[in-house]
Amino acid sequence: MNAQPDASQMAIARANRERELLSDALARVGIGDRKAFEFLYRRTSAKLFGVCLRIFGNRNEAEEALQDAYLTIWNRAAAFDRDKASPISWLVAVTRNKAIDRLRARDKGKAVDLDEALGTADTSPNAEARLAEKDDAKVMDRCIDRLDDRDANFIRAAFWNGRTYADLAVAESTPLPTIKSRIRRALIKLRHCLEGSE
Repeated sequence: MNAQPDASQMAIARANRERELLSDALARVGIGDRKAFEFLYRRTSAKLFGVCLRIFGNRNEAEEALQDAYLTIWNRAAAFDRDKASPISWLVAVTRNKAIDRLRARDKGKAVDLDEALGTADTSPNAEARLAEKDDAKVMDRCIDRLDDRDANFIRAAFWNGRTYADLAVAESTPLPTIKSRIRRALIKLRHCLEGSE
């Protein structure tokens, strides 16, 4: 009798599959594959736009920063190493760096506190909701709010702000396997919540 995979195994399998798809797309973008670039854009633009919007707090500037980021991604995709970083972490880092560079250029001559820039409140409509259409982001926020505060912060830091699990482990003075387990359990809870909202 074959055992059915449990929800956590399925969630891990889906996450691994997404990671492989994005890694493969980046490899193909690195050799100039435009279809792979379109695929990468469709899969990641909502998240990366959210990163830009948090830095600028202004939709027009965030859109321009996102364009800069994707130009850099097109030009530097060959530098991505799947053994050193997850594709989404790499994409978020490139996007955040380009947005901060743009912020510095805009405000040259003026001191910029990067921590303050990264924490800029988003007073405009939720970017993910606008780009993904419907109310997916509101549902996601409600589901994240149902998590334990610490787990909710881990999810936001890892998936909205691009922090790596290793960064979170150091910041929290917590072993890396513990961080990974907490985030995995939180993702399973999120999945059940989201499925209940469909």
